[in-house]
Amino acid sequence: MKYFRLLRVSLMRKKFRTALTIGSFAVAMFLFGLLITIRTSFNQGVEVAGVDRLIVMNRITFIQPLPASYAGRLLSIPGIKQITHATWFGGIYQDEKNFFPQFAIEPVSWRIMYPEYIVPDDQWKTFLNDREGAVVGEGTAKRFGWKVGDRVPIKGAIYTGNWQFNIDGIYKGSRKADDTSQFWFHYDHLNESPSMFYKNTVGWYVVRLNNPDDATQVVKKIDDTFANSSYETKSDTELAFAAGFAKQTGNIEFLMLSIGAIVFFTLLLVTGNTMAIAVRERTPELAILKALGYSNSFILIYVIAESVSIAVIGGILGLAIAKLVTLGGSPDPAMLPLFYLPMAQAGYGVIVALVIGGLAGLIPAITASRLRVVDALRKV
Repeated sequence: MKYFRLLRVSLMRKKFRTALTIGSFAVAMFLFGLLITIRTSFNQGVEVAGVDRLIVMNRITFIQPLPASYAGRLLSIPGIKQITHATWFGGIYQDEKNFFPQFAIEPVSWRIMYPEYIVPDDQWKTFLNDREGAVVGEGTAKRFGWKVGDRVPIKGAIYTGNWQFNIDGIYKGSRKADDTSQFWFHYDHLNESPSMFYKNTVGWYVVRLNNPDDATQVVKKIDDTFANSSYETKSDTELAFAAGFAKQTGNIEFLMLSIGAIVFFTLLLVTGNTMAIAVRERTPELAILKALGYSNSFILIYVIAESVSIAVIGGILGLAIAKLVTLGGSPDPAMLPLFYLPMAQAGYGVIVALVIGGLAGLIPAITASRLRVVDALRKV
């Protein structure tokens, strides 16, 4: 306990300087928390992608359709046990800024394919029996204040016209990272519309495998099956598809690492300089401790502990502020529908702060531990 008192006295010796150094760590870790939050949002599809699901789309581009007749041929390929499909709608609700993903789906197979999306049974039954019905994620419902029973107008951008949908259900994700921004409605409603210029076509297929280990073989079989046809396919695992889709916004991972490295390197220099000044100012005090019998190892650990304490206090403070900010919701639900700081990532942030604190205090600590008592006491 006496060592903790000694450490506390050292930290309080120059209160203003200690506060500024802690503040530097807090700002750096706050930025770290926000960067992790943004990265999590961009990579949400990657993190929750099904390991046993494949995406089958048109070989030319994602927006080109595939024939609805491909469903039967896909099911006949060995290794595939389930199939569903979706079509991108791309409508506008009130304003173009109010973006959220809208899919025309085949309801029965879609629910089987995505059990992680939870819809109350009574709401789903209503949706099945309502040709103009829709199911919306709780994130989008909260964003626009929608509730079950509302009638929502959406202006078609790809499929022209003024569409009206009944909100029959609101789904939730079973995991924190699940996307709750989607809007689903009946594919048949879209296909029967005069606006459907490619009748009996779908945007893409989702297939479930009997064995995830067979993904490579099944992907090849699918693409070989439709090779040299009018609608050739490009298949991939849901994980690879989500990762590729995320990279369309740029290399977010590299950007985060670059910014984080610069911030933490600067923080390392600032903290190292602060600890060097603190050790130089306390040279006589450290010499007295050595004269009283404290070992070089104790002085080394003592100085590093001071640096680490500053780093951890500042790190926890900064991450706590970042967590509070993310609890307020996304600043841009269209671009960042998922906006939260995972506790595991916050824990990594504390470890990073601890490591930086240790490195920053290492050289001053070594200098202090090698201090000769006679030379130091001459400065008293």
